[in-house]
Amino acid sequence: MKELGSYKIIGDTLDDAAGEAFDKTAQLLGLGYPGGAALSKLAEKGLKHFELPRPLLHSNGLDFIFSGLKTAVLYLVRKQKKLTKEIKADIAYAFEDSITDVLAKKTVQALKQEGLKRVIISGGVGANKILRNKIIAECNQNEFEYFFPDLTFCTDNGAMIALAGSLRLNMPPKENYSFSVKPRWKLTEI
Repeated sequence: MKELGSYKIIGDTLDDAAGEAFDKTAQLLGLGYPGGAALSKLAEKGLKHFELPRPLLHSNGLDFIFSGLKTAVLYLVRKQKKLTKEIKADIAYAFEDSITDVLAKKTVQALKQEGLKRVIISGGVGANKILRNKIIAECNQNEFEYFFPDLTFCTDNGAMIALAGSLRLNMPPKENYSFSVKPRWKLTEI
């Protein structure tokens, strides 16, 4: 983001967003929907008994893909003779470890590639403690600045949308305010 209304997309999800992957994995573990926060809480009790893939972690691009990770969780769940609380916690741990590794590494890769020195981590997944810790460690190691909104502003994008709308309202007026609804509306098209 250069300034309000000026964005450049350098990486994007090719399928599911990270929050959606959290929620769908939580459903696989019987945690309900939305379940990202419940999955993270369960992961705190887990141990490193399972290893899951880290999609596109070593690719040169900055895109993400999480459907394969969700499928790996599905197969892991099905493979269990009995899905105990302990096994669910271990699977939650493995999932959270995998997805936060990818997000943290790709964030630092993006900063380096773009010649940037600071990053803001926001949105629902931005509340994840493990992700925050990994971002902090990666940024400290590479001397990047990092910023996180207060956790109360990460639970729902409603606060972000309200702030963006308020800021937009104070910008010079556009000639045409018409638009059509787009489920995957690109930030650069706003």
